[in-house]
Amino acid sequence: MRWRPTFRFGLLLVLLALGGLLVWLDPREPAPPGPVPGDSAGEPDYYLEEARLTRFDATGNAHQRLVTPRLSHTPHDDVTRLETPRIELIDDSDRRWLASGDAGRLGANGNPLTLSGDARLIAPAERWQLDTEVLHYDADLGHAWSDTAAILRQPPQRMRGERFDAWIHDNRARLTDNVRGHHPPEPRSNSPADREEPKP
Repeated sequence: MRWRPTFRFGLLLVLLALGGLLVWLDPREPAPPGPVPGDSAGEPDYYLEEARLTRFDATGNAHQRLVTPRLSHTPHDDVTRLETPRIELIDDSDRRWLASGDAGRLGANGNPLTLSGDARLIAPAERWQLDTEVLHYDADLGHAWSDTAAILRQPPQRMRGERFDAWIHDNRARLTDNVRGHHPPEPRSNSPADREEPKP
């Protein structure tokens, strides 16, 4: 008499095959987190990877959004350190301002924000961009400033100065101290009215 596999035995073989396939597809455990960041301020009490944060003002409106691959907070000085942060600042008129840098630092209670290493502030609505080495931003006052050399670009013109201030809620910016600029003349059109000689 020949042995024939039963339905239950066939079902068991199918389940074992599916289990083996699942083990083969995902044999590894999730990647462990990176090393705990160390700092002269001490060991952090927490750190986050691939963080997206939104800060709200007293009325409950978002006024600051931050994206960073890694942040760490040290309790000794109540400072949050950021790696390559990208920040969106929202002013009182709901305009967006973009800021970025190689490194960032949020002071005690999240203010002020300091960006360093190729720091940049962009005002898309006004079409200007500021590049500097260190940029500070006080969220309570809506004031961004740099005490290091800064280049302000608003194509086709560009200016360089030793200090920069911007008040984002007032939509004002100021470049001071040893200011130099390049302001190309506007191109002339070739219409016949432009070619006529002025009459005495």
